Amino acid sequence: MSSVQNFSHRGPLSHEVTDWLRERIVSGQWPRDERIPSEFELMEQLHVSRGTLREAIKALSHVGMLEVLRGDGTYVRATNEFDGAAQQVYREHKDTDVLQLRFALDTQAARLAALNADARAKAMLRELLDERRRAWQSKDTQGWIDADWQFHLVVAEASGNRLLHEVYTSFNDIFHGTKMHQRLLGGFDGCLAAGHEELLAAIEGRDEEKAAATVQANLDYCMSWAQRS
Repeated sequence: MSSVQNFSHRGPLSHEVTDWLRERIVSGQWPRDERIPSEFELMEQLHVSRGTLREAIKALSHVGMLEVLRGDGTYVRATNEFDGAAQQVYREHKDTDVLQLRFALDTQAARLAALNADARAKAMLRELLDERRRAWQSKDTQGWIDADWQFHLVVAEASGNRLLHEVYTSFNDIFHGTKMHQRLLGGFDGCLAAGHEELLAAIEGRDEEKAAATVQANLDYCMSWAQRS
């Protein structure tokens, strides 16, 4: 049996309980999509009232890290607040709304990457484009999605802005999850140069305006495709 948790009580108890719950999620002790211990177990372990515990769970539910299913239990849905916000975007907004968000994130990441990308990042981008092309030509849809997503992640990382990269990373399932599969229908060009080969050329040439323009062209194409479905 787990030992009873002692809190400092230097601040609101519900805040300390929230931090305790969050730590178990972030550390992976409570994996994503698995049910956390019952209210009774947690109340016993933490030595807190039901009201305090529910306030803490509500706080983490509000940011998308937990989901309470009445009559079933409480499940982990995200490993941090950024990821939780992304999951809420996925549930509450249309595909076109998500793409509008990418216009802001991708163009800024491209501009900064054109200024800050080092030789290692450029080499990784070239390798990922080759992998992406091979996967598309061999009709390996998941391989294409994975390579495409990794390409954009490296661009975000090469921007040098750690917060932008962290936010972008949290949108993994949103930008390249189920909705991407739904767009891969007959006629979609999975090897469009805009936003990919042209983006890498702009990054290698340290041309931030061209980098932003080619990302804009790629997202315009994706937006037109999303609006057909």
